[in-house]
Amino acid sequence: MVCALIERDGRVLLAQRPASRHLALQWEFPGGKIEPGEEPAAALRREIREELGCDIVVGRALPRFQHAYGTTVIEMIPFVCTLAPGTIEPHPHEHIALAWVPPAGLDSYDLAAADLPVVRAYCAG
Repeated sequence: MVCALIERDGRVLLAQRPASRHLALQWEFPGGKIEPGEEPAAALRREIREELGCDIVVGRALPRFQHAYGTTVIEMIPFVCTLAPGTIEPHPHEHIALAWVPPAGLDSYDLAAADLPVVRAYCAG
């Protein structure tokens, strides 16, 4: 799973999951699955276009890690990103809400468990 920490004006974008899906109403960094043969950065650009309708510039990678949701183990591959010049404003196509949050405020959101190590790595530098 790839995820984007999209930065703008000292804030990071969070997306809230719909009530009808796994991890209902929790907040997460947008992203998704890597298709067979797809590079992580390309997968992330594709997923953000699908989920938010905008384009991003993929920047530095944060450390990869594995997270277990019960019997399912996912590999998280996070990247720090920015909105691409001239792209439209992100819009929640697959989420119910978006929020631009300062890094110090991330812990006040009910984040999906797999996103907690992402926050720690991001805030550590």
